[in-house]
Amino acid sequence: MDEADEGDVGAVEATITRLDDLDSQQVRVQRHPDGSERSVWDRWFVIRRDPAFVSLHTRWDPGFVMHRHGHKGHHVVYVLAGGMWCDDTWCGPGTHIEVPLGAAAGPCVAGPDGVELFEVTAGDGGSWEADPEGFAALMAERGITPLPNPPIALPEWMVDSRRDLSTPEVGPAG
Repeated sequence: MDEADEGDVGAVEATITRLDDLDSQQVRVQRHPDGSERSVWDRWFVIRRDPAFVSLHTRWDPGFVMHRHGHKGHHVVYVLAGGMWCDDTWCGPGTHIEVPLGAAAGPCVAGPDGVELFEVTAGDGGSWEADPEGFAALMAERGITPLPNPPIALPEWMVDSRRDLSTPEVGPAG
């Protein structure tokens, strides 16, 4: 700890949060060829502005396909249960994925049991889309239709940076 940080020691309190105390929010949804809807469900432990930091528990329904993307901060993902393909690599329980600021990962596809993740972003938790054309081709190949983003509750200061993947891209994704 450097000298500048010493003044903060003891000035803040630890916070304990249980997963069951958090509301699960549907953040992405898509229709699969069998007519079923598959989603991503987030529970945010921390969304903080100063310093910028996000931690959350995420559950993806079986077969959910996530676009290639990066985050506006150094991002790590830890697989808790189930598994997913990230690019061409199977990521089962115990897998740690590091996505440094400026890097992108994916596309990712949840396995047959879905996947549960613990995610942390040191920085703004927003994301940016990489390779929208490749994602559109993958979704068409699999017969999957992205549906409009469900509304989510965020702190009033935080901008919802999700691009609605059910509409064609009309400029830079936020």
